[in-house]
Amino acid sequence: MEDLKSKVYFIGVHKSDDPQIIKVKLARLLDRSKLLDCIREKDKVAIKIHFGEEANTGYVRPEYVRVINDAIMKRQATSFLADTNALYRGKRTNSQDHLKLAYEHGFSPDVVAAPLIIPDDTKQENVSLVEINQRFIKVASLAKVFVTADAIVGVAHFKGHMMTGFGGALKNLGMGCATRKGKMAQHSDASPVVNVEECTGCGTCAEACPVKAISLEDKKARLQSSLCIGCGSCIAVCPVEAIDVQWEEGAELISQKMAEYAKAVLQGKEKKSVFFNFAIKITQECDCLAKDDPRIAPDIGIFASNDPVSIDLACMDLVNQASGKDIFKEVHPKRDATKQLTYAQQLGLGNLDYELIEL
Repeated sequence: MEDLKSKVYFIGVHKSDDPQIIKVKLARLLDRSKLLDCIREKDKVAIKIHFGEEANTGYVRPEYVRVINDAIMKRQATSFLADTNALYRGKRTNSQDHLKLAYEHGFSPDVVAAPLIIPDDTKQENVSLVEINQRFIKVASLAKVFVTADAIVGVAHFKGHMMTGFGGALKNLGMGCATRKGKMAQHSDASPVVNVEECTGCGTCAEACPVKAISLEDKKARLQSSLCIGCGSCIAVCPVEAIDVQWEEGAELISQKMAEYAKAVLQGKEKKSVFFNFAIKITQECDCLAKDDPRIAPDIGIFASNDPVSIDLACMDLVNQASGKDIFKEVHPKRDATKQLTYAQQLGLGNLDYELIEL
């Protein structure tokens, strides 16, 4: 990239601010930053959002998303809110339960003024394979709705993360737009594992496996890793959660793979992408956890940029500054939170030099 600082717009939010005040501040941020001017009439805009797991309250509130969507619609574009199904077992594992949970969390079309799309990636028509030929990922498996959109608006809750140190714009793109196969490729190079003690031998996983890599032996599921394609279907369907990812197998490389997936998502949309990070209720873990995590840092505010690297770094800098320490290193001592940023810059996704513009 050119040696120029990227602009990151910021407006402060305090814990005492009620939602109406935050909505007014967000509207001011949208109006003065002019970042959504890249969206044109009749553009199809994907708003990438995390709807939050069951019992989690850290996700970005739907009324804030509505403010962003209203600004998009003023530009005569069409929009939709979208997320992908999770790799782990939970309410976000399949599209039907995931959509129901999104509604329960307030993300109904009448509230956000846009339809919700959670594609079923077991159907090939919902999947796009994007060739990027990077160091770790050659072909990225993405939800097609993000690939076919004209523009993408990432709306992320900035928080800690057990595998990458923190999660923000880059994680919302790279991990959040990937199919289960894509998530598997990022989390682990190894096949899932079967806990034979938990396995009941029901055969559901064997029926779901598209390449017949699972068989039943002595009334237990056996997975042949040489046949496994890492799609994660077996994890999603196991009724007793006896199949899981070998999480630590991919811990060293997950940040780089995630950045490469973010590059795949933005391919062709480099000038048609805008990012909003909500550094409010900053929690230790991701919104994928089915529990209400407490804050680990003071509320900071809302950030906006067209550079996913700069916005994440600005968030991390201000959170650590307010905390008086590297809070993400403290809560996740085994993770290097800067790894995703430096590698994303190497990939040309953004800039580590930024100018913070407070509104």
